Amino acid sequence: MTTIDEYADQFEEEPGYLDFARVGPMGRAAAEEEQAHVELLRRARFGSIERFLDEDARVREAVATLTGFPAEQVTFQPNTSTGLMHAMFGLTGGVLLSGREFPSLTFAAVRASEALGVVVPQFIEWDDDVNAGRVTAGIVKEQLTPKTVAVAVSLVDYRTGYLADLEGIRQVIGDRLLIVDAVQGFGVVDAPYEVADVIASGGQKWVRAGWGNGFLAMSDRALERLTPVFSGFVVGEEFPDGPDIPAPPSGIDAFQVTRGSPVAQARFASALESIAAVGVDTVNERIAERVDRVIEVADEFAIPVSSPRDRRERAGIVVLEPAPDQLTALAAALFNQGLSATVRDGHVRLSAHVSTSDETLGMLRMALAAFATSTTI
Repeated sequence: MTTIDEYADQFEEEPGYLDFARVGPMGRAAAEEEQAHVELLRRARFGSIERFLDEDARVREAVATLTGFPAEQVTFQPNTSTGLMHAMFGLTGGVLLSGREFPSLTFAAVRASEALGVVVPQFIEWDDDVNAGRVTAGIVKEQLTPKTVAVAVSLVDYRTGYLADLEGIRQVIGDRLLIVDAVQGFGVVDAPYEVADVIASGGQKWVRAGWGNGFLAMSDRALERLTPVFSGFVVGEEFPDGPDIPAPPSGIDAFQVTRGSPVAQARFASALESIAAVGVDTVNERIAERVDRVIEVADEFAIPVSSPRDRRERAGIVVLEPAPDQLTALAAALFNQGLSATVRDGHVRLSAHVSTSDETLGMLRMALAAFATSTTI
């Protein structure tokens, strides 16, 4: 086992980085893995190319360890969006989702509807703006219809930082498919993935494995009900002799277009293996402590926090919601202290990881102190 401090020590981002919900700077394990495989590819020593093909099985096993899905029901994807496209284009019937989800979900649902006309997006209607975007079991239950065949939700909402109750949603939807965009929580939330039917995620955020890697995992129920629309040549198949193209294979391999990059697979697998060595629950506990401290600093200067405070309803995101006429001043104060954050839609999103240091939190305190001073003069 790896200790949480040993895990955190592999990350070396500059102080002031609080934007992991946007992209997580790579750790040493992922970077060294990529460098080793690039060098192997550069030299192309006799017999070395075949070694790259082993990375597909490795990455499936690494994902299986963290999700609980069987490795044979996991396939590598270049990103979250591609995995969600496979799922949405394979649906027939209504899919209930929030129109405020990250566009990976909404675009996939609408594009599938426009192209094939067999999936019907059913967008959740909100009674108020306060809880808009928080997809709860209660809201899902109220808006299910007899035509709903699937519910799609983000594990963690990118706008509000709200952590979805997957078990609660599963209870109210019955045997409908549950499709989860897990990218804002995968690797840092010890989620009950086993209640979902489709899990899609990428490695560029909390896994800290850079761009160009991700996965799609499906339950038996999803594999039975989803049609593999974009099904390409699968590694291991014999080349077709002439124009007769075989039907898609059974199982998860039908939901891929071509083989993934072995270099990206190795990088992703290495990052996932590092997380497994320390334990997702341990990573989550360290991040929860860092998020507590971010919230404490915001409270110290009376800056409204609109994201959940309860650890059971959050992951690594803290959303600050200053008065509309103060947003620019807050963004400037963060920028002037060298703090990386996301400013969007009238909010400031801060996101912490295990490597968020005391120095970074001190920089945040100085930035918020400067903002508070500027708004009271």
